[in-house]
Parts: sequence; C-alpha cells; structure tokens
Amino acid sequence: MSIVWVVLGLILLVVGGEFLVRAALALSLKFKITKLVIGMTVVSFATSAPELLVSLQAALDGSSDFALGNVIGSNIANIGLVLGITVLISPLTVDKNFYKLNWPMMMLLSVVLYFMLQSGNVLDRWEGAALLLSLIIFLVVLIRRSKKEPDIAVGAIDETLQVTSGFKLTVWLLIGALALYFGSEWLVFGAKEMAVSLGVSERVISVTMVAIGTSVPELAASVIAALKKEKAISLGNLIGSNIFNIASVLGLTAMIQPIAVNSPKILSSDMIWMIAVAFVLLPMIFLPKKFELGRFKGFILLASYLVFIFLAFYIEK
Repeated sequence: MSIVWVVLGLILLVVGGEFLVRAALALSLKFKITKLVIGMTVVSFATSAPELLVSLQAALDGSSDFALGNVIGSNIANIGLVLGITVLISPLTVDKNFYKLNWPMMMLLSVVLYFMLQSGNVLDRWEGAALLLSLIIFLVVLIRRSKKEPDIAVGAIDETLQVTSGFKLTVWLLIGALALYFGSEWLVFGAKEMAVSLGVSERVISVTMVAIGTSVPELAASVIAALKKEKAISLGNLIGSNIFNIASVLGLTAMIQPIAVNSPKILSSDMIWMIAVAFVLLPMIFLPKKFELGRFKGFILLASYLVFIFLAFYIEK
C-alpha cells in the first residue's frame, strides 16, 4: 500500500506544481512584470514548490533526514539522471555564463551547506536565513547581468496567460495549493512506510526514490525538448534548479523548522556525492571538446548516478 501513497503523492505534486506555475505566470503578466524577472524568479520558485512542501512536511514530522535527503538527492538526480539522459539523446552546447556565475554559485552553496551541517549537525534558522539571502543577492546579480546581455534565454513564456480571468486564477491557485499539500502529506507518509517495509532508512528512500520522483517533471521536459531538438532545456536551467533547492527549499524550511542531521551518512556519503557531481561538470565542459556535453559525457553522468543509487542501498545493508 505504501507504493500507492507514494505514486498518488507524486502525481498530486506534479499536478499542483503545474497549476501553481500557470497561476504564478498569469499573475506576473497581469502585474506587468518583465519576462526576464518572471523566468528567473517566479517560475524557478514555483517549480521548487513540490520539493519545498515535501521537505517542510518531513521536517515538521520530525524526519530531518528525509527533508535533507529530498534536496540532496534531487540535486544529484538533476545532474546525473536528468542531464545524463538528456545529453545521451541530444548533445548540449554550454553557455559561457555557466562557469562565470551559475556553476560557481552552485558550488559555493553546496560547500557552504556541507560546513553548515557539519558545524553543529543542524541547519538552524539563522543559517537558513543566510541561504535565502544569498539566493536574493544571486538573483539581483543575475537579472542585472542579463539586462546587459540580452542573448541569455529565459525560456518561452505563454503571453496568453495575461488574459486569464480572476476566477480561473483563483481556481488554479486553489487546486495547486491543495494538490501540493496533500501530495506532500501522502508522499512523506508512503515513503516512510516503504522504508520500513524494505528495511532501509528514510534517508535512503528520500535520497533515491523520492528524489527521482520529484525530478520527474524536469526529466520529462528535458527528454521531450531533446527529442524535438529544442534548446528549451539548458544546463543553466538544471543548475538554477539546484541553486533554488539549496537556498530556497532548505533555507525556508530551516527558518520554519531547524533541520537536524540524524544520519552520519548524509555528510559522509550523500553530501560528498552532491558536491562531486556538481564539481565534475566544470572539467567536463572543457575536455576534450570545449563548451559541449556529448553522448559519452552523458553516459558517464548516468553511469555515475546508477552507481550512487546502488551504493545508497548497498552501504545501508
């Protein structure tokens, strides 16, 4: 029965996230917010809502390892699984802004998060506030840079949403909020039950199965874009998702409910994997061919992710 709750929870999170993104876009367009700001802030934050609700629900339930595992596992999955499969389907050209701003910010947040957790085995409210503040500063810098460099794509935005009625907006927001709330409740409940039935810890389930589940929307969008030979999904989108996961999801969650590190494997294994997978992207985009991620590199990323999944269960037992 636990798998049913997990699947139902994931479905509701996907549905809720979609309605929330549409409502956020429509509201932004109604208030005449520029596409640039919408693409970099409103959409990014709205798409992080499922991870935020899952981590917050887990933290409030006293499952801190679950809250951390969800974010850490999602960040590893975004690069190893999503990027790996996408590049296997269609090679990707990397924008120079990757190593000028996006990658350094992702690495900085990853390393800072590691030391924050290691220092007292807890992510407290002040540390959560610091993470959130760093995200705000990053977004201000990013938007200012992008205004000077109009080539930077922010993704297609459906302008027809601007004429959305107030009633429809209210319905979208209501559906999104309810779906995200019950989706997070059912996913956390089902995943806990699954951990017990499989004889593994909540950390293992959250960092693998739940993380893959919350990465399904990004994976689906990336695969469809790759099959259509579109550049709608770039490396920057996935890096941005990882930055938001750490700074907004963990930042906001810790401000509401401090997140304790109960399992030493989070620091000795999961965080190391997250930092390593993020770091390896830099040499990958320069060697052997500059600014391109080809199929062989995609195979390496995917193979690394499968090794991570295997070790997560193997080391546990």
